[in-house]
Amino acid sequence: MKKLVSLLMALTMVAVMVAGCGSSAGTASGEATYKIGATGPISGDAALYGIAVKNGMEIAINEINEAGGVNGAKFELNFQDDECDAEKAVNGYNTLKDWGMQVFIGTVTSGACIAVAANTYEDNMFQITPSGSDPKCIENPNAFQVCFADPSQGKKSAEYIGNKDLAKKVAVIYDSSSSYSSGIYASFAAEAANQGFDIVAAEAFTSDSKSDFSVQLQKASDEGAELVFLPIYYSEASLILTQANQMGYDPIFFGVDGMDGILGVTNFDTSLAEDVMLLTPFAADSTDEATVHFVNAYKEKYGEVPMQFAADGYDAVYAVKEALEKGGCEPTMSASELCDKLVAAITQVKITGVTGELSWDASGESNRDPKAVIIKNGAYVLFE
Repeated sequence: MKKLVSLLMALTMVAVMVAGCGSSAGTASGEATYKIGATGPISGDAALYGIAVKNGMEIAINEINEAGGVNGAKFELNFQDDECDAEKAVNGYNTLKDWGMQVFIGTVTSGACIAVAANTYEDNMFQITPSGSDPKCIENPNAFQVCFADPSQGKKSAEYIGNKDLAKKVAVIYDSSSSYSSGIYASFAAEAANQGFDIVAAEAFTSDSKSDFSVQLQKASDEGAELVFLPIYYSEASLILTQANQMGYDPIFFGVDGMDGILGVTNFDTSLAEDVMLLTPFAADSTDEATVHFVNAYKEKYGEVPMQFAADGYDAVYAVKEALEKGGCEPTMSASELCDKLVAAITQVKITGVTGELSWDASGESNRDPKAVIIKNGAYVLFE
C-alpha cells in the first residue's frame, strides 16, 4: 500500500511539473515569441470599438506569424477587457504585466489610455495606442498613436468643409464633459475662422444629458445651419439623427472617427444615416492592394466589413513589427530593453498601412492624410 501511495505521489508531482511548463498559445512548441498585450472594451457601451481593434490585431498577428514572424519569432496576443473604464484598464495592464507582456498596444479609448500611460512610463513599457486620440495619451516619450490626435481631427475637418465649400453656416453639437469631443470642437472652431464658413451655433451636452437633443437641434435649425458637425460617438449621433428626422430638420451631418460604428447601433434606422459624412483615415471601399487584402481577410474571418478601429488595430501591429525589425530586437529582451529600442526605431520606419502611409516623430503622433467618406446605401464610400 505504501508503495502504491508513493507511486501516486510521484505521478502527481510529474503532472504538476509538466503543467507548470505549459504556456500561452503559440509557445507550446518552444517557439521564440514576443508577448503583445492590449486592453480595450469588448463589453459595455463602447464594445464595438474594442472588438474591432481586437479583430484587426488578430488578423495582423496571424498574417505575421504565418509569414515567419519577426526574424523567426512569433507574436502572442493577450487582450484584456477594460469596459472603457480607466480603473479596469489599469487592472488589465497589471494582469498583462504578470503574464509577461513585452509590448503594449493600447488602450482603445482615450480615458483608459491616459490612465494607463503613467504606468507604462514608470515601467518603461513601449506603448502604441491604436485609437486613443487625446494628446495626453502620448505626452510621455514611450507612447505613440496610430489614429489622428483630437486637435488634428478638428482642424482637418474644418479644412475639408471649407475646401469643399460644403456649407457657409455650420452648427456644432458636442459633449462638453468629454475631452475627446470638446478637444475636437476647440480645434475645429479655431480653424473655422480661416475656412470661409461661420459657426452659427455651438451647442453642448454632457454625459448626464445625452438622450434629448431637441434644444440643440432647434437652435441649429433656427440659425439656418446647412451642416451640423458632430465630434461625438456613434451612440449619441444615432439619437441626434433620429430626433432631427422627427422634427423635419435635414442638414448635412459631418462627424469624425467616433461616428464610425453608427451603422451597427441596435434598433437604429440606418436609412437615417444616408449621406452622413465623416473624416477618417480608412475607407473600406478603397481599391489599393493593402485595403482590399485587409477587407477581404476581415470579411472572411468575421463576416462583416471592418470599421476604422479594426484598421487602426491592424496597422498598430504592423508598426510594432517594423520597429522590432528596425531596432534589431530579440524576443529574449526585457520589456524595458525593448522599449528603449522601439522608441528609437519607430521614428525611422514608414509603413504602407490600411489607414494610409504612416510615419512617426518623437511627439508620438502619426503623420498621414485623412479621407472623407459618405454613407451610401448602408455602406461607407469615399467622398471626392
